[in-house]
Amino acid sequence: MRVLVIGSGGREHALCWSIAASPLADRLYCAPGNAGIAEEAECVALRPGDTAGIIAFCRRAAIDFVVVGPEAPLVGGLVDALEGEGIAAFGPNRAAAALEGSKGFMKDLCAREAIPTGRYRRFRDAAAAKAYIAAEGAPIVVKADGLAAGKGVTVAATVVEASAAVDAALGEGRFGAAGAEIVVEEYLEGEEASFFDLVDGANALPLAAAQDHKRVGDGDTGPNTGGMGAYSPAVAVTPAIEGQVMERIILPTVRAMGRDGRPFKGVLYAGLMLTAEGPKLLEYNVRFGDPETQALMMRLKSDLLPALIASRDGNLKDVDLRWYDEAALCVVMAAKGYPDDPQRGSEIRGLDRAASDPDIKIFHAGTRSDGTRLLADGGRVLGVTARGADLTLARERAYRAVDRIDWPEGFCRRDIGRRGGA
Repeated sequence: MRVLVIGSGGREHALCWSIAASPLADRLYCAPGNAGIAEEAECVALRPGDTAGIIAFCRRAAIDFVVVGPEAPLVGGLVDALEGEGIAAFGPNRAAAALEGSKGFMKDLCAREAIPTGRYRRFRDAAAAKAYIAAEGAPIVVKADGLAAGKGVTVAATVVEASAAVDAALGEGRFGAAGAEIVVEEYLEGEEASFFDLVDGANALPLAAAQDHKRVGDGDTGPNTGGMGAYSPAVAVTPAIEGQVMERIILPTVRAMGRDGRPFKGVLYAGLMLTAEGPKLLEYNVRFGDPETQALMMRLKSDLLPALIASRDGNLKDVDLRWYDEAALCVVMAAKGYPDDPQRGSEIRGLDRAASDPDIKIFHAGTRSDGTRLLADGGRVLGVTARGADLTLARERAYRAVDRIDWPEGFCRRDIGRRGGA
């Protein structure tokens, strides 16, 4: 098969690395890719939002299967356009991608199907939103309804902070159309976890669970980011918890989407809060998580590509994925200034030495080549990922590799995996 992966981040590098190992993949392309992805696939200078250009390339290169990584082209209907041209694609269509594209849509579905989640209200009027916040009190969560590049969520510790978040979205238009409506929801307490399933429209196949670290600083301090590290398996997601998540959250969602004429195919990623009352849904993403995917792909023993094809074709009931019992942990190295104003263009050295251990893989998230030099070209730049017999060993290996990288302009959290007991 000739396969095209869409995207340029650490998630796409991990997917390309896994797909490149498949005996089914004769040629692998990535659009646009990055300096690390170029070691696994042929990079094509196409933006994920260039639907016409992607279709033209698929025709030219006789692409058999497209794997769409980021959320924006999924919500924008890239899969619809590809399938409309007879090009097989992995990921939900526009109607199904609304599970991530509109937080209000997702919460309304939960309310209708009695899926456990936090209390919420939807608002377009700032005064009404502030009145609701004043009545509910803090802490409380304010979310832009649409896609806001990971920056549309405020976990407000005070009513004043929550009101400022309302003003930013509805008053100042900081998130554009994505923030024209907001969701104000209950703050849930407990342990967070990421739960991934492949879905084929009717069947759901659970993947390994992971735990992400969203805040930029050690001890979960500072602003939220796209993710500063992750590990798998998530100790808190026991077999009993997994059963509850499937029965109360995932399967009711899959059934409801099919019943509503929006059958979901692709990856359904549930952001969970494991509360004293049981697991509750924080959000759905309609694609692989980043940096959780880096840890998951290090643990995946099976060939990923046939499972992605089965998801698209509706044959997941015949798929059984196997995983290494070992743990995997990913430490994100980001450019100084991230998440607000990351510095670009600094040189990164020492990756070969850092990745000399066979249990280490360094996934590139925001890099570019300049001759023989490797330069930072984004906020999150590298995902230093290690596998080990247990989480403690995986953590030690990952940070040993981090310390071998010569990049003074980069930084990372030093406590990834601590919540898992490492």
